[in-house]
Amino acid sequence: MGPTTGGAAPNPGQIIDVLMGFRESAALKAAIELGVFTAIAEGASTAAEIATKCDAAERGMRILCDILVTMQMLSKEGSAYANSPAARVFLDKNLRTYMGGIADFICGPEIAHGALFTTAACVRKGGTVMPGEGTVDPDNPLWVRFAETMGPMMMPAAMAIPHHVPATGPLKVLDIAAGHGFFGIQIALRNPEAQIVALDWRAVLEVAQRHAAQAGVADRYSTIVGSAFDVDFGEGYDVVLVTNFLHHFSLETNIGLLRKVHAALKPGGSAIMLEFVPDESRVTPPMPARFAMTMLTGTHEGDAYTFAELERAASAAGFAHSVQHMLETTQSVIISTK
Repeated sequence: MGPTTGGAAPNPGQIIDVLMGFRESAALKAAIELGVFTAIAEGASTAAEIATKCDAAERGMRILCDILVTMQMLSKEGSAYANSPAARVFLDKNLRTYMGGIADFICGPEIAHGALFTTAACVRKGGTVMPGEGTVDPDNPLWVRFAETMGPMMMPAAMAIPHHVPATGPLKVLDIAAGHGFFGIQIALRNPEAQIVALDWRAVLEVAQRHAAQAGVADRYSTIVGSAFDVDFGEGYDVVLVTNFLHHFSLETNIGLLRKVHAALKPGGSAIMLEFVPDESRVTPPMPARFAMTMLTGTHEGDAYTFAELERAASAAGFAHSVQHMLETTQSVIISTK
């Protein structure tokens, strides 16, 4: 006899649901690519109507939409489909809040293939089995895609960070691994005297500069091209942003980078980090805890670090004290003061 729980008989449904979870990612990615949510927002409701607007087969669209109903991305009454509240706001291409482009990054081949097909090998090795440096290879085109698509997902955090820096007066900000650029741009929008220096690979910076121009802050937005570990930061910064960066590297590597950040700051200046921070158990909150697997499959030594680990790293780099501010986005802002 097999093991018993003393209650209901064990059910394999949870195991099957998790193993088949890739269907949900595939269905949502397909719906975004086909423009299903936009078609519904524009008035299509039946599978036939949606299929016509999306240039798809009615049978295929009916099956796709029914799966989206089971995922609570759509609702269904009779033969009519409607967008869920979240889909209505974030997956209609006609709205400024549209964030469907993140599927190109999150479900892109580098990340999705690595997670689904190489995880066991990565667990055996203790790091990525991707060639070279994994996702942190110099000039990896993955990061251009990140800059192009992930801004909407990062915008809530980008809008929260400026509240931790002065809103008036001269402010010199270094934005390390700037990506889409929105972290520095939001500071520039809030403080009309802020000067932003963005650091990243050249192709990525072209995206950030375009976003800065669109925001009307290009005259206060300059760049440094290259690796944060190699280039000269300069000095005299009031704030250095280190957003979604430290998790790609070991704590020892991060201490070295933070020493360089510390040297670039004015006395009393702050390093502002954005990270997925699990609690000391490393199993909650779920999103930061699970993020460690993304680092296992994509990097050689990256991880989701606890606040205690980040605080010790900042202290080893010379920072006087650090505080954590948890965001509703499941990430945390860590502010370390020189």
